[in-house]
Amino acid sequence: MPSLIRRVSLSQWILIALFAGIGIGAITYACKLSPDEFEKARTEMPWLKLLRGFLSEAVAKECLRGFMIVSNAFLHLIKCIIVPLLFSTLVVGIAGHTDDMKAVGRLALKSIIYFEIVTTAALFVGLGAVNLVKPGAGIVLSTTAEAGKKLASTPVTLEGVVEHLTPQSFFDAAARNDVLQVVIYALIFGIALAQVTGKPKHTMLEFFEGVTQVMFKFTGIVMLFAPFGVGAAIAATIGQNGLGILKNLMALVLTLYGALAVFVLIVLVPVMLICRIPVVRFFRTVRQPALLAFSTATSEAALPDALRLMERFGVPRRIVSFVLPTGYSFNLDGSTLYLALASVFVAQAAGVALDFKTQILMMLTLMLTSKGVAAVPRASLVILSGTLATFGLPLEGVAVILGVDAFLDMARTSINLVGNCLASAVMARWEGELKLDMPTDEINAKT
Repeated sequence: MPSLIRRVSLSQWILIALFAGIGIGAITYACKLSPDEFEKARTEMPWLKLLRGFLSEAVAKECLRGFMIVSNAFLHLIKCIIVPLLFSTLVVGIAGHTDDMKAVGRLALKSIIYFEIVTTAALFVGLGAVNLVKPGAGIVLSTTAEAGKKLASTPVTLEGVVEHLTPQSFFDAAARNDVLQVVIYALIFGIALAQVTGKPKHTMLEFFEGVTQVMFKFTGIVMLFAPFGVGAAIAATIGQNGLGILKNLMALVLTLYGALAVFVLIVLVPVMLICRIPVVRFFRTVRQPALLAFSTATSEAALPDALRLMERFGVPRRIVSFVLPTGYSFNLDGSTLYLALASVFVAQAAGVALDFKTQILMMLTLMLTSKGVAAVPRASLVILSGTLATFGLPLEGVAVILGVDAFLDMARTSINLVGNCLASAVMARWEGELKLDMPTDEINAKT
């Protein structure tokens, strides 16, 4: 039995906790209703009478409180990861690779420009999809979002945006989990550290690399509690809303898959046509690593195969070996689209009507904070949590989303890989070095 338990992966435990939370939450919901509320609810959900009687009304309400406590404890652990992880990864990413960036020069500049254009397009596709479908409408989260409502009702001005971009104290921003100000501080700090030479620079880089590695392990330890946090969050949410919320979660999954398909059709395919990259041949080339990324939900597992196949496609080794790894920090198309969709989904679930200017500011925050943490386990979860904290939206939405995150992660990870493979081909075309007609024996010799 213990060996069987050890063979169950974390993602599988999260799915088990999800279904357990659904069942427990349904019982809690049926039992916590007063007699009048139960009679009203039973007209829409006749099956509730099957669950009535397992717990008394008072015990069901206490169980609901307990689920909220466990869920909040898990979310507090998630919040404490955000600042040290983001700060250390960004500083190392900027100051630790300055020499490499100078060596590749023109290629680095072109790559970053391309990355920013495409990821910005991904953000707006996600933003359009979530505003069109509104998958979060109708959910009642277990806590209120007064801070988010206050922010949503406050007009966004240019002066306010600029003032918000400039941190007056790192420790104040860190204590408030104001992730945008932390990122700005980290960018300036990293640039300053890159200009330092000798032992002081190496000492600081070693320190932040050490912090990064520790926070990777810290994140892994916290994620061991994810099944409890997810189970409790789902149970609390269903105990509060009933099983009707499952329609919202399914709508979220379908909205993401649909938005990613639209992104491929209206962004990636036109890029291929503009850059004269053969569409069918490209998709045949990336099919195998994309399926591997989809099935394992990790881009790193597919990276070696993607490097080999894109070189066989005709991208020179010096380009593909730079663009693909760099893209995992700056060109996460699927993840950025997901973050735009998920953040507004939580706002909808919290009943916060974000105006267009506020959503644009949120997209700016996501565009900055989604860089540099691709190697972090559950990186999107950390970025989403930080963005919600910045905008005063309830983190309970993260725990609810985490219940179906396995399905979301597979789709966004595969699109991350496809987007980075395309970026390497575009850069090769831009440099005039894409060799689509390379002889087979020469390709085999190089690979």
